[in-house]
Amino acid sequence: MSAKLPVSVFDHDALRHGGYLYTTNAPLSSQLANKRLSDIALTLVDFQAKRILDLGCGDGTYTKELFDRGKPSSILGIDPAKKTIHIAREKYNDGQRISFAIGSADQLPYATDSFDLVHIRGVLHHMSNPIATLKDALRVAHTVLIIEPNAYNPGIKLLELFSPYHIAHKEKFYAPATLRHWVQLVGGKLTADCYAGFVPFFCPDWFAKLSKSLEPTIERLPLLSRLACAAYVFVVERADRRC
Repeated sequence: MSAKLPVSVFDHDALRHGGYLYTTNAPLSSQLANKRLSDIALTLVDFQAKRILDLGCGDGTYTKELFDRGKPSSILGIDPAKKTIHIAREKYNDGQRISFAIGSADQLPYATDSFDLVHIRGVLHHMSNPIATLKDALRVAHTVLIIEPNAYNPGIKLLELFSPYHIAHKEKFYAPATLRHWVQLVGGKLTADCYAGFVPFFCPDWFAKLSKSLEPTIERLPLLSRLACAAYVFVVERADRRC
């Protein structure tokens, strides 16, 4: 994985908390925000009985959730952070249907069409070459589901510029138009997309509850969702589908 920073930063985060901060002992806001993203993923794509690659799986929390809720035939989580993968294996690995591996995201060590679906959640903005990551994902699977921060949201861009955590992790958030352009560059086609989520991570519980109550209305209004939602979620298929 040609990430923008040493993967040891992610290992340090996971070891400090026994998993990532937003998944392990997560506050109400993080629980609500994460669940909404999982709900959208499972709405846009049918996971049932499919072979899934969870690219950039981190501590395996979402991998396990997608397996339990989506009912795929198998799911493999891959991440370059060795100690983080060790945590995922200790918590969730069953050796067959749920497994984890250390590996590169833009040079996947799998044959073409090894999977039915690649799930990429909050990964591209960590990459030095996100286009290569997207291209290789479309090689190993015909369908790719991507969840990225919505850079049309001014608050998201402010986090990139001023948040110590985001600066330390060298995160770069991309406009949805840029992401869609990359889809064309790698020979893919956009088949579904939406803006989702309004609950900020790590906000007070009262504000999380208020945001959650407003979320359905905000997601439903096109212009408002474009500017206010936290995430852009899109599904890509390889244009030259193999028989």
